[in-house]
Amino acid sequence: MVTPLLPNSRTEADGSAVVRVLSYNIRSMRDDTDALARVISACAPDLVLLQEAPRFFRWRKKLARLAAASGQVVLTGGATAAGPAILCGLRATVERTEDVLLPLTPGLHRRGFATAVIRFGGARLGVLSCHLSLREDERHEQGGLLLDRLAGLGVEHAVAGGDLNERPGGRTFRRLSADLQDCRTAAPWGEEFTSTPADPHQRIDAIFATKGVEVLGCGVPVDQPGVTRADLTAATDHLPVLAALRVPAS
Repeated sequence: MVTPLLPNSRTEADGSAVVRVLSYNIRSMRDDTDALARVISACAPDLVLLQEAPRFFRWRKKLARLAAASGQVVLTGGATAAGPAILCGLRATVERTEDVLLPLTPGLHRRGFATAVIRFGGARLGVLSCHLSLREDERHEQGGLLLDRLAGLGVEHAVAGGDLNERPGGRTFRRLSADLQDCRTAAPWGEEFTSTPADPHQRIDAIFATKGVEVLGCGVPVDQPGVTRADLTAATDHLPVLAALRVPAS
């Protein structure tokens, strides 16, 4: 059975906007970057929430090259957010951006958030990309910081996505789902599991939205025009999550 297509991006007569959001751990672009760009392009996103964006030598150039190859522009993040980044299409009007470094636990990787506030027509949207800790206690604390940061953006509607390093039954995943919509649960679409591409068996990547956002569909974009199994396997060590959201006018 072929997976139906998600709605295309559009602005409605009432000022609301249908927005396509892609979340993707790209493993520092250490794999097949041509396949990676093809997957992103084929998903036709308005927003791309990246994790493990390049952080070291010439990281800005690498991220800009990926954005150009996939029909996007770099909005914020990368090394300045310790890995998370946000790309966007030209449809977005950017109000502001901020990269946030989280408290460092000695011996563990530095973590951060890439954040922005943008507009699509009359719809105003807060955006956050994250990659949470491998350690359970730190990850749970970061989940609380994520919720605080979204609230601090000062917008009614927001979306957050990333690599949670945790399955839906986990304590941090449940904490986020209590305050936000887990978009995959709200409107299942495509396939569920995001790790690993060669043997998908767990969902550790997710997109969340605030309660007023209508989720039209969310999942791994398989069997879509331009998205091939070969590219998904070659691009990186995670599968992407694509969501279509209807954001009310502000």
